[in-house]
Amino acid sequence: MNRTEPLPLFVSLFLAIGLMGWISWSQRPVESPVSTQAQPPVEVPGEPIGPEVDEVRVLELRALADQAPRDSQVRTELGYIYFEAQSFGQAIPWFEAALGLDPNNVSVSTDLGVAYFYTDQIDRALDQFARSLAVDPTHAKTLLDLGIVRALGKQDLEGAIEAWEQVQQLDPDSAEALAAADAIERIRSAHP
Repeated sequence: MNRTEPLPLFVSLFLAIGLMGWISWSQRPVESPVSTQAQPPVEVPGEPIGPEVDEVRVLELRALADQAPRDSQVRTELGYIYFEAQSFGQAIPWFEAALGLDPNNVSVSTDLGVAYFYTDQIDRALDQFARSLAVDPTHAKTLLDLGIVRALGKQDLEGAIEAWEQVQQLDPDSAEALAAADAIERIRSAHP
């Protein structure tokens, strides 16, 4: 029997996507409390439906962004509202604007790369991760996400394993290193 069946690969890749989502979710910034009720979410065709977008908060932040054109934090917060709602296409311009004002924000840069990935802009995602690593070559989340995009977006399993091994070397006990170890094990067991 030929052991090149695609099922183990697809299962491994599905788990890797889940791990990437969990890590992105766990490293999101703390949101400000909102006392007003949210309106129904705005749907963008072709985008997955996630948690609802707090449109009231979006309007508040857009007003703040208009009043403070040099404030990267308000643009970052707008990006994360859309990012957490899985409206990646709407998150992208806010993350790009935030990085235009604060180009060394590695977390925003990396999450911009993730948003590019989820909108099928694989090469832009990889370029964005390279920018993140130019600022901080030891940013574990960037390396983990780089591996995921290499594996899923480019089918570059060796490149993915290389990135994940770097994560493990940086901090072997971190959540990112454990996720990387699991992904490496799954790929190697699916492709002996």
